[in-house]
Amino acid sequence: MKDRNISLAVIRRLPKYHRYLKELLDNDIKRISSKELSKIIGFTASQIRQDLNNFGGFGQQGYGYNVEDLYNEIGKILGLTRNYNTVIVGAGNLGQALANYSSFDRLGFNLKGMFDINPKIIGLTINDVKVIDMDSFETFVNDNNVEIVYICTNRDGAQDVADRIQKTNIKAIWNFAPIDLKVREDIIVENVHLIDNLLTLSYFLKE
Repeated sequence: MKDRNISLAVIRRLPKYHRYLKELLDNDIKRISSKELSKIIGFTASQIRQDLNNFGGFGQQGYGYNVEDLYNEIGKILGLTRNYNTVIVGAGNLGQALANYSSFDRLGFNLKGMFDINPKIIGLTINDVKVIDMDSFETFVNDNNVEIVYICTNRDGAQDVADRIQKTNIKAIWNFAPIDLKVREDIIVENVHLIDNLLTLSYFLKE
């Protein structure tokens, strides 16, 4: 994608296409035009065509898009043709909510373990996944070929977790802690700062 100079904005729209196409498939819709997809998804028809043309284009003039083919192709672009082993660090309310979210497994993100430092939580089983002491973190993630860590700790503990991640083979972090982590350049970090999103909502309400 670097060679094709595809913008991050386009990449961030792909999951939305994937989600809406799945809903169309579930409703047994076989084909759809960019104009019809525009009404459903909220992007202009021109924007949809431009986005998809970044990857070669998938429609046919006078026919539109084959929904199943487009869904599968976007899945390939998003890397959903394989499974990813994941773990959660921080087995509090947020960590447990993520562990109970069934769509992760459906998409190929397989939760292998949960970690915490709280002795009251260690040993619990959340959706068939056991909470393990952080003392075993490095050994567990390397032995189980874990590629993604979901950090659900508080702000103070998140960077410590990130430091430990850098001693393993972990390739990506999904960070829910309200802090910008410092990691090596070869580790991908996707931040979900809930307070930032809430404050953005507050701004639009004020306006």
